[in-house]
Amino acid sequence: MWDDFEDFLHYLTVERGLSKNTVQSYKRDLRQYLSHLEKEESVTGFDQVNRQQIMNYLYTLNDKGKSPSTIARLLSSIRLFHQFLVREKKSGKDPSLHIETPKKDRKLPKILSSTDVEKLLGLPVKDDLTARNKAMLEMLYATGLRVSEMVALKVSDLHLTMGFVRCIGKGNKERIVPLGDMAKEAISEYLNGPRQRLVKQKSTEELFVNHHGNPLSRQGFWKILKAVAKDVGVTEEITPHTLRHSFATHLLENGADLRAVQEMLGHADISTTQIYTHVTKTRLQDVYRSFHPRA
Repeated sequence: MWDDFEDFLHYLTVERGLSKNTVQSYKRDLRQYLSHLEKEESVTGFDQVNRQQIMNYLYTLNDKGKSPSTIARLLSSIRLFHQFLVREKKSGKDPSLHIETPKKDRKLPKILSSTDVEKLLGLPVKDDLTARNKAMLEMLYATGLRVSEMVALKVSDLHLTMGFVRCIGKGNKERIVPLGDMAKEAISEYLNGPRQRLVKQKSTEELFVNHHGNPLSRQGFWKILKAVAKDVGVTEEITPHTLRHSFATHLLENGADLRAVQEMLGHADISTTQIYTHVTKTRLQDVYRSFHPRA
């Protein structure tokens, strides 16, 4: 069983081209599932697995207090694994067929107000590191990139004259995202001296680097973001994804086409992008209730 599990991880990495983080997520999910089959169901081969045994696992997760969204994610991993086993003729059946996915609690993403965005992007440039920080914040708000995508950018991915950045997203898919004038200006200022002084003599290709001149990590950016938010007086809870959510919501509020926003965000399915239309409706309702005399 565990050899088939390793083959599946190899398939995700090599054939599907999924990122290391995504593969690790599948790995965690399926380790729990396989351990349950061995311990609770006494399964030694995948042809022995039936629908009820998978349902037992999902019930166990529910009893442990796992949320519907977590259970839905785990079921998605299980389905993909069993589909792989059938396709590779390692199993003669897919017991995960016809198992209904739990309805997810659809939480609306938290976004920043325009005022808080202005505070963040108004970060004063005092030295090389604040020039870098300003360039990163402008980049995220201008493009809606995921933080993992931003820290992976190379200098060669920038096309400032044409006003766009080339990005490699989930599933190793390439997309081109426009850059606004303010972002181009901040990035140009960062490239025109600060980055070279941070890199020193190193041949680092990544666009954004830490104070040692090495590529910046996602965790490194998160620390920077929290520190900047505190310095400029943003009291709302903020994560690296907050700027991505704000980018999408503010575009839609100002009349952007949903399909265009989907393309810029790199969403494979437009239903993922539609969550932001719910955010804009909720904000309109809040404004109505706050200001209409008969609300």
